Formats: sequence, C-alpha cells, structure tokens
Amino acid sequence: MNHRLAFPLLALAATGTLLLATSQDPQEPKRPGYTDTPLIPGQTWRVHDPKRPYPPIVKPGKTAADAPADAVILFDGTSLDAWQTHDGEDPTWQLLDGVMQVAGNASVITKQKFGDCQLHVEWATPADRSGGSQGMGNSGVFLMNLYEVQVLDTYNNHSYADGTAAALYGQNPPDVNVCRPSGEWQSYDILFRAPRFDAEGELEQKARITVIHNGVVVHWDRELLGPTTHRNVPPQNAHPDALPIQLQNHGDRVRYRNIWIRPL
Repeated sequence: MNHRLAFPLLALAATGTLLLATSQDPQEPKRPGYTDTPLIPGQTWRVHDPKRPYPPIVKPGKTAADAPADAVILFDGTSLDAWQTHDGEDPTWQLLDGVMQVAGNASVITKQKFGDCQLHVEWATPADRSGGSQGMGNSGVFLMNLYEVQVLDTYNNHSYADGTAAALYGQNPPDVNVCRPSGEWQSYDILFRAPRFDAEGELEQKARITVIHNGVVVHWDRELLGPTTHRNVPPQNAHPDALPIQLQNHGDRVRYRNIWIRPL
C-alpha cells in the first residue's frame, strides 16, 4: 500500500491527485483514492478508485477450522437436520457425543444443493484397525453428489494410489500422504468449481478442485475428468448447477464433525 494513503490530507502526491470521496452513507467515512489513474483492464474501476465498493464484512471463526459468519452449517454436533438419505428419508447415521457416525446401510446427502463452494469437513476413521487396503475406514466426501474426495485410513495402510486418503477417487492421488494415525481427527478444506455447460448441454469447462488435507495442499486447482467412480472413467454429462453434498456409507464406522460450506 502506498504510504501516502496514511495521510489523506496531503492533497498532492507525486503520482497524481489524492481525492477524499464522499460516500452515500453518512455513517461511512470519506474514502481516500485517485481519480486520474488508469482503468484496470477488464474492469470499470480505476487503480485505487475511491468510488469502488468495499467488500462486505464477514466475521471469521476464531480458528481456521471454525465456520465464518456467512457459512451454511451442515453439522455442528447437535442434529442431523441438514441431512437425508438419497430416498429423502431421515438419516440412519448415529449422533454420538457431538459427532455423526456411519450406521445403517445408506449414505447421506444434504437437503440443500450447492455448486461452486468452499467446504470444510472433519473426519476420523476407527481407532481399532482391522482389514486392509480399501477395507479400513472407507468413506468419501462427494461434491455435487458426483465428485469424490476419498476418505480412508492410509496411515501405514497401502491401497491403490488413486484410492488413498484425499485422492480424487479413481483419477488422481494426492500430491503427498498426510494421513494421521487411526482414530485421530483429520480435516479437509475443499475449494470446488463446478463444471460449465452451454445451453445445449455441451461441456465448456471441466470441474476444478483444490484440496487441503490437515493443513497441507494435496491438490492445487486440479481438473476433474468427470464424475468419479470405481473401476471406470464415466463421461462428463450435463447436470444441474447445484446438487447435494454426499457423505458415503461404505460400511465402516467413520465419524464426522464440524461440517460447513460457503457457496461461492
């Protein structure tokens, strides 16, 4: 930031004329800025434009894992009201000590639908290890009910690379394995951009995703080939702009907590 902005009463500066813009809101202080600067390419605003609107204020959480004020809370440990089965029934999962645990034989999806989003999910696999490969703490977080970020205990557990924890299932392994030991809580922070289709349903842009696992970037703006599935690469067909988030029931007692989302 130019240090001259700290002294708005200096009317003249070497790079141009500093202007204090009068706001339409009498409660808002006059804004510093410049009116003789060039237009920013592709925008209607000048560099340091005093009339450019400020971004809205959103109160952040106390920590990076806490939901900001504008987030949609999908699970806060008190109820499963935001979730249902694919058939629209009440979830079969258990609410235990502030966490939701896989139970029954149905996956759960959100009642609300989302497209582009920032999603935070915390999960833990069973502490009592048993099985191996895909049979250890298997679940998954599906964006738009189609694009899976794998949940699996891959702490000293080997499986196929594109099916490990934080993999884009069947397409791309994570860049690094940062899985914590069995039973410990882990986090996903996911930035997702939905695919774009034209008016005729033809694909214009593929979906893209960034995944941060336990604070480490493991996918950076990675392109998704299409929906993720087992032993196949299905085509990318047109679908609605918004679809539910799914948490997969793969038969393992995986736990979830602190789930929130920000539509982007």
